[in-house]
Amino acid sequence: MFDDFYRNKKVLITGHTGFKGSWLSEWLLLLGAYPIGYSLEPETNPSLFKQLNLEKRLEHQISDIRCPDILADSIQAAKPDIIFHMAAQALVRQSYVNPSLTYETNVLGTVYLLNALRFLEKPCAVVIITSDKCYENHEWLYGYRENDPLGGRDPYSSSKACAELAVQSFRQSFFMTKSSNQVAIASARAGNVIGGGDWARDRILPDCIRALSEEKSIVIRNPNATRPWQHVLEPLSGYLVLAQHIYADINAAKGKTLCSSFNFGPSIESNQSVESLVKEVCRHWPGKWKIQSGANEPHEANLLSLNTDKAWHYLGWRPVWDFETTVKETMHWYREKVEHRPDAERTAEITRKQILAYHQQAKHKRQKWADKGEYYEQNQIKSVSPRIRDYDVSPTY
Repeated sequence: MFDDFYRNKKVLITGHTGFKGSWLSEWLLLLGAYPIGYSLEPETNPSLFKQLNLEKRLEHQISDIRCPDILADSIQAAKPDIIFHMAAQALVRQSYVNPSLTYETNVLGTVYLLNALRFLEKPCAVVIITSDKCYENHEWLYGYRENDPLGGRDPYSSSKACAELAVQSFRQSFFMTKSSNQVAIASARAGNVIGGGDWARDRILPDCIRALSEEKSIVIRNPNATRPWQHVLEPLSGYLVLAQHIYADINAAKGKTLCSSFNFGPSIESNQSVESLVKEVCRHWPGKWKIQSGANEPHEANLLSLNTDKAWHYLGWRPVWDFETTVKETMHWYREKVEHRPDAERTAEITRKQILAYHQQAKHKRQKWADKGEYYEQNQIKSVSPRIRDYDVSPTY
């Protein structure tokens, strides 16, 4: 995978104890990388981080992203080749409960990381993960592009838009000048992610698993809300591809042409309602569900989707699993965990097998990262330079 790029690379992951961070850590270990974590303790019990026994399998530091001095010292000590910034307050409903914490974590935490990178004197590719909710949502039927206006009605969405603005400002002020260091920074915006090992509260899939395992009815608050559902491996593959490309740019002295924002979302067929998701879940784990909307529920968008043309044209990335496969693989992971209660070694094996199955499907679909670029050798995309495989591109937005 990824032309063996990640082997022996030092990869710093902020938020490594979270759901996506744990999947990314497992994938990097499989790739032969040297992941280094920086995060708070896992917020959920159970947590995928502990279920995979990652605390004993990678170097990591338990600390707060809101501690700028500790964060800066950790970056200087690690001297990473790659950084994936995932540390965040990631729940919309929680942002209504504690908006100040949400802004401190998602905005100031990102600013502290960006400021520390000004003093890193080595080549480093940095991917700042924000959210599809960073866009000013007009409930459009078509997907948002990277150059659409940023916004956010709820504190969580607004904080992610603010983080994107901070990334743009720091990149233009400190990392794109002739005198700047060799740090290359891009941001990534992903859709609604599901997958085995997410145990967070107030997320529809974990709520489904808890209800099904206790033989209770699944409660749906907003059945008509439509989201771009995707398996966790989809955006992670995009992050890994993006980091590989911008690292290649700076080391080939080609500049920082890909230092911009990228969407990573599913195909349009995966834009499904919450009710459709729950029905698909119950196909793999039979159960009951009911609609229970409260009068004082906080606002959440009803319609949201992403356009991923830019990732396809400039990175050769596109989604692999369709909606049905995404739900099937997710439910397989949960059923294995809930019904058979495997130990950490077996849980890691189940997780790695899904990564390898995803890779095989990506290879079958001739994805560049999975297939050493043969697709591009045989089928050059007409709308961009034939030298795209050499990273000789300049994004227009």
